[in-house]
Amino acid sequence: MGVRLLVLAVLSVALMVVDARFSLLKPARSQMSLVLMDAYWITDLPGRLWEGVASQFGSRTELVAENEKLKTENLLLQGRLQKLAALTEQNVRLRELLNSSALVNEKVEVAELIGMDPNPFTHRIIINKGERDGVVLGQPVLDARGLMGQVVELMPYTSRVLLLTDTTHSIPVQVNRNGLRAIASGTGNPERLELRHVADTADIKEGDLLVSSGLGQRFPAGYPVATVKEVIHDSGQPFAIVRAVPTAALNRSRYLLLVFSDNRTAEERANDAAQAQENLDAQGGGPVIPATVPKTVTAPAAAATPAAPAATAAPAATTPAKPVSKPPATASKPPAAPAASKPPAAQPAAARPAAKPPVTAPAATGGRE
Repeated sequence: MGVRLLVLAVLSVALMVVDARFSLLKPARSQMSLVLMDAYWITDLPGRLWEGVASQFGSRTELVAENEKLKTENLLLQGRLQKLAALTEQNVRLRELLNSSALVNEKVEVAELIGMDPNPFTHRIIINKGERDGVVLGQPVLDARGLMGQVVELMPYTSRVLLLTDTTHSIPVQVNRNGLRAIASGTGNPERLELRHVADTADIKEGDLLVSSGLGQRFPAGYPVATVKEVIHDSGQPFAIVRAVPTAALNRSRYLLLVFSDNRTAEERANDAAQAQENLDAQGGGPVIPATVPKTVTAPAAAATPAAPAATAAPAATTPAKPVSKPPATASKPPAAPAASKPPAAQPAAARPAAKPPVTAPAATGGRE
């Protein structure tokens, strides 16, 4: 018995060495795997049969509990769907607000963040818009919350953006509450900006919103930059220590906006606005003329109103013949004068040869006589 065991052990060790060192036993091992596959399937058959029967003959309690669970999940999903509808409407309104940037002579284009600078001492990112897309050096970049930085390096299809928190970056800002101007500089911390050379007596406090002032002619005015977090006053120092938190999500934003500012001067803007107004007036010239029409219409009306009560009897027949050659203002005076000086019977006799239809005049005089 011991000899057989020893022989089997030696044979097993020899087979393992041969299998590890050489490839002679690979065909035999592949054939053995086919045989063992059937054995594995047969040995696993009872377990699979039991699972199939258990799934087919589940208890009523489990089915009811599962039904209730599905109903609850359905209700929760419907609530989320309603919230999603509200968020969709909000997204539409925000897009409309984004489109309104054309009203302030600024155009924006959406860009996507595709890379970051691995150097921990520099805060730079890479976006998927470059020189071929119209990007220029110094172009402002912002996200949905505020300014992020500016373009400092151009490539054909990508650009490198320097963030506000970089130690080499500064931006002129002003306090939105009172217009106090200052310079916000990067500190190397993605969650902090610092205001340099702010007087210790300056009117600035925690919670103030800092917006871009536009004085550097690089960033457009009015965009949020940071929120004041801490103001430290030291009586022995001429300047206060002001720390702020950027409003933009510098470490989390993926989709950004490139702002194409209007580079025209104030005089050019005024000239363009005047030219646009002239074109608008030329296109809408028809509606503007009626403002002067009442002057020409009211003049004959004013001249006719006093003549109406005076020419009640016979002068009314003489007035239509004279306005053909003379203006209405002179025609109103002769009827009034003859009516006061001559009798009404003699005036129609003189007027009969001038008027072609004399039928009405004799009828009137015959009635009087």
